[in-house]
Amino acid sequence: MGMTTVVLKDVNVDRTMSIVRELRASGLIQGVDFDFEYCPAEYEYSWQPVSVRQTKFMFYNEKYATMFILRYASQK
Repeated sequence: MGMTTVVLKDVNVDRTMSIVRELRASGLIQGVDFDFEYCPAEYEYSWQPVSVRQTKFMFYNEKYATMFILRYASQK
């Protein structure tokens, strides 16, 4: 069984941590069922964006990734 990565673009730190708390409250265990990585936006010459901020959620069970996509990937 492999790992499934879901990327949420333009998600700030507060929203990322809110999602992580919701995942934990639903019974998922960080490091066992999922992990995450927040990637801040990168800028060139301090004003031109090279990449947008995003959070990568990695799931070790495909069913959790599917549930996550249904719940969070369609939200803004």
